Amino acid sequence: MKALKMLVLIVAITFSSAVSANTEPIEETKPNTVSKSVGELLKNPEFQLNEDVNAIVSIFINEEDEIVVLSVDTDNEVVEKYIKNRLNYQKLSKEVIGYSKSYKVPVKMVKSS
Repeated sequence: MKALKMLVLIVAITFSSAVSANTEPIEETKPNTVSKSVGELLKNPEFQLNEDVNAIVSIFINEEDEIVVLSVDTDNEVVEKYIKNRLNYQKLSKEVIGYSKSYKVPVKMVKSS
């Protein structure tokens, strides 16, 4: 009886390993392209920073392929206003996104040199 249980366990582990190895990888291109698009829109700010600032930007893509900023999680108010002004209602290309989707995009703004 022990040998039968051990054989079943070995077959189950072998089968699950083979099944998991044959799965297709999850495609994560859309969040990356959205991040790249957001990065392009946030280039060349008109202000100087004394230190690096990190932010998490929650955005929503509406039916007109426009970015709607839901929130900006940062302590720097200047950066928060800059991100909201630059991103709100900017159009994205159809290849980049699907509408009615939410994204969280990490943003790092480096200090001015």
